[in-house]
Amino acid sequence: MEVNDVLIDNLSNLARLEFNAEEKEEIKKDLRRMIDFVEKLGELDTKGVEPLLHMSPVINVLREDEVKGSVSQEQALANAPETDGTYFKVPKVIRNPSKT
Repeated sequence: MEVNDVLIDNLSNLARLEFNAEEKEEIKKDLRRMIDFVEKLGELDTKGVEPLLHMSPVINVLREDEVKGSVSQEQALANAPETDGTYFKVPKVIRNPSKT
């Protein structure tokens, strides 16, 4: 895989990040090293090697589900900055892209 300015520009656009020329060069070096490492791993013979699913032999260490009480609606809304008496009121954060 070729690591060039077009690739870095595309990745930075997807990540919504901006880089100057010096930062782009550093990122290209880092990305090239990562790709080289993964390509090197591809050279290994992994026949007969079981996939590692967990880093620890302990699986699903979870507490038992217990039915417990909950707070009332009044208690839940007591410290809310804004409420209509039934629901939390929050600022609108989703826009309709067709109306922009």
